[in-house]
Amino acid sequence: MNLFVIAGFIGPQEIIIILIIVLLLFGGRKIPELMKGLGKGMKEFKKATKDEEEESDKKDQKEDPEKIEN
Repeated sequence: MNLFVIAGFIGPQEIIIILIIVLLLFGGRKIPELMKGLGKGMKEFKKATKDEEEESDKKDQKEDPEKIEN
């Protein structure tokens, strides 16, 4: 089943219920810490993918320098 179809069935009421459950499970103090950790993880992931792209670009330039110039 397509993920977009499944996500299309989630409405504002379901989102509010999910947020209330998360608040009850983790508490008000823990949620900012969780979001901070999530943000750091996303930042590291973006940095790693950017570094990987730069590395592959440098490798391509070393293999075929004429291809870049033309």
